[in-house]
Amino acid sequence: MIKVLIADDEDLVRSGLRTILTSAGDIEVVAECDDGVQVADLVRLHRPAVVLLDIRMRTCDGLDALRALMALPEPPAVSMMTTFDVDEYVREALRIGANGFLLKDTEPAHIIKAVRDLATGGAVLDPKVAARVVTTVADGARAAEPARQLLSTLSDRELEVVGLVGHGLSNAEIGQQLHLSEATVKGYVSAVLGKIGAVNRVQAALVAYRGGLIA
Repeated sequence: MIKVLIADDEDLVRSGLRTILTSAGDIEVVAECDDGVQVADLVRLHRPAVVLLDIRMRTCDGLDALRALMALPEPPAVSMMTTFDVDEYVREALRIGANGFLLKDTEPAHIIKAVRDLATGGAVLDPKVAARVVTTVADGARAAEPARQLLSTLSDRELEVVGLVGHGLSNAEIGQQLHLSEATVKGYVSAVLGKIGAVNRVQAALVAYRGGLIA
């Protein structure tokens, strides 16, 4: 079972997510909270693989909660829940190390797939979400040249892999497309992250967008 923690200050959002996730059969919602101040303690107690974290909550918002999670010895995969109405929050969440972003009106099947991908080391990068993230955080031409320099350190195969990461594909999906084993793809992804200095797949995708690898 994939253990999930939901942190959102809206009862209806938590209820809806709980209903969607528990319908999957292989996902268990082990804890919920309505304030970011509770998140780290609940993660220590329940050890979820995935945290769905509202980007804005009372008392302690999602960004502070994310910082606390990233400071843990073994942090869970974290996807921010957002409506993308405050761009600077998105920018900071990427910098801290969020594994992805989900819109609150995402289709149920996509939410379930996102949780499964996050639990296996993937990232939440639905194309429309990825495009919005890149638009939000990109710094135009000033960011393009450093990104191109980072991409120039990659092999042809690594460029193929990071391009597909940028399109939101999981390791298994990349393997199918490139005719590689999932373990081999995982090795390529780890190598790419190390070479370009990315914390996770979301940051790697951002470099791919900024460097012109993805239109």
